Amino acid sequence: MGIPVEMGNAKGVRRDFAALERRRFEAIRLLQQGVRQAEVARRLQVACSSVKRWVHEWRRRGESGLEKAGRAGRRPQLGPEERRRLVQLLLAGPERLGYETPLWTCPRVADLIEREFGIRFHPGHVWKVLVSLGWSPQRPQVRARERNPEQIRVWREQTWPALKKGPRRKAA
Repeated sequence: MGIPVEMGNAKGVRRDFAALERRRFEAIRLLQQGVRQAEVARRLQVACSSVKRWVHEWRRRGESGLEKAGRAGRRPQLGPEERRRLVQLLLAGPERLGYETPLWTCPRVADLIEREFGIRFHPGHVWKVLVSLGWSPQRPQVRARERNPEQIRVWREQTWPALKKGPRRKAA
């Protein structure tokens, strides 16, 4: 068995791209001093295959092959200014767009983003944008506007007990 190698990052922990780049350059420095690849991997606590990949890139592209690649993943469709504007629009409420109720749903937010910014989001993915803005999904309390607490009390105390089945009589 080899030494345990930590894989990936904990959820929510950002990668330190500069530190990763320094580690790759340190690996090449050690290799140039005559340290074997397996020993470099042990010292840097990485997989041997990573050291092998770094050596390959270094031989193929030189130091530029070891430099940080920059941002991982696709660039966000909404920039920082658009995101700030979106928060303002969300706070203004959905009635501003002509909706009858003051409830933001994912399809409504997708509609808002498309109208204001010309960017189409699938309603099923809008929640990711909302969470990244610090918004959380909420469910409204479902209560009829016509709700009458006094009538509810009377029904619970008088009508319901009269309707409720009593204990069964035993057969004679």
